[in-house]
Amino acid sequence: MGLYNRAAYQVLHKNIRVAVADLKAEKGQQTLHRELAKADVLLTSFRPSALKKLGLDWKALHKLYPSLSQVAIVGAPGGRAEEPGHDLTYLAESDLVSGLDLPPTLYADMGGSLMAVEAVLQAALSSRTGKGHFIEVALSEAAAYLALPRQWGLTQAGAAVGGGHAGYRVYPCKDGRVAVAALEPHFARALCTAAQIEYTNILTMLSPRTHQLVARYMKTMNRKQLETLAKERDIPLHTLAE
Repeated sequence: MGLYNRAAYQVLHKNIRVAVADLKAEKGQQTLHRELAKADVLLTSFRPSALKKLGLDWKALHKLYPSLSQVAIVGAPGGRAEEPGHDLTYLAESDLVSGLDLPPTLYADMGGSLMAVEAVLQAALSSRTGKGHFIEVALSEAAAYLALPRQWGLTQAGAAVGGGHAGYRVYPCKDGRVAVAALEPHFARALCTAAQIEYTNILTMLSPRTHQLVARYMKTMNRKQLETLAKERDIPLHTLAE
């Protein structure tokens, strides 16, 4: 991260003490082991073979520091941990890459970081027993978890949150776009009332005619008007530039 975007690196390392040690050198190993002797959890992001070369595999660590836990971040779990990969390949594996466009953010990396935080907290709580634990966090599994709504069919084209519900879509407006999330019945009813559409039940929002009428209504409104409407009618929406 520091190589490609220094500002992002600094944000992610705010209030974190950074110490540099060459782990391939004896002095660096000594520095590390001084820290390990005081630590509760070691967080790593190497392939298993690299950890073993550095003497940081779980078997060696647990023998030296029985109360130390290790959270190992890998690309893919188990036997696949040696495979090369990155955020993009894990997203592609979970069918989260559309066409030739790159994803708008690093979903697997960011999702994996939350899984790692959870694992560190779990390890820290477990350390109270005086026995360390090994927890593996795989970025591919983070991507797979984020892909579940798609696999369940929720976000597939035409599904409820895949464009099939007229209250859960992005529409063009006079001077930009508007992301509408009027999914629950009371929000959907408020949207229909604003657009002068008769709301009966959830089937109203799945009707092609409702889609047409909402789209027509949005084109008559500018961003400022829509933001005012959202506050006055309690409709979840967010306007965007063109």
